[in-house]
Amino acid sequence: MSEPEAPGAAPAPEAPAPEAPPSAAARWAALAGSSEFSDAFRTAKVRVPRERWVEAHRALKPHLPFFGWLSAVDWSNEVAVGDPVEGGPVEERYEVLSRLSDVTAGEAVILSTDLPPDDLRLPSLTAVYTAADWHEREAADMFGIVFAGHPNPVRIYLTDEFVGHPLRKSYPLLAREVKPWPGAVEVTPLPAAEPAPGESGEGSG
Repeated sequence: MSEPEAPGAAPAPEAPAPEAPPSAAARWAALAGSSEFSDAFRTAKVRVPRERWVEAHRALKPHLPFFGWLSAVDWSNEVAVGDPVEGGPVEERYEVLSRLSDVTAGEAVILSTDLPPDDLRLPSLTAVYTAADWHEREAADMFGIVFAGHPNPVRIYLTDEFVGHPLRKSYPLLAREVKPWPGAVEVTPLPAAEPAPGESGEGSG
């Protein structure tokens, strides 16, 4: 039987809980020199200002040598055709995203930066990741983003005579005018099958 504690004795101090290791997004953000990151949906995402776009990729390349893709999102409140944007108004901008990974270790991060709608210029990543060449040309065609320093900024999909950028929300795609976006599908029921010769069409008893 244990001896009772002396009156007024202080309780034994509890051992401090071990600190949780930093999240993957936090680690990549620290290397990229950013304090804005998230781990939503188990996807590491780091936001950097466009002034650090190239430097952030250069800092991460030794750890994430594979360049997966680059694209953009048009965060506009108004659309040329189709359904209006759901929810409240958003900060209008173009968000450029890239995905870097280490396929051996199974690690990856998405880098993000914002461009104002009236100044769609961003330094090219081709000097850091040569694979960015094709993706930047695509984003230039589809969104009208200018990648300063790109070695061959020629159109990749559209002809030189083509006017506009089809992935902007302001671009009036004909397909959206013909059918409500993303395209309503009308299903016509099949006609009833006629009975074969010699069959009454009714079940036999």
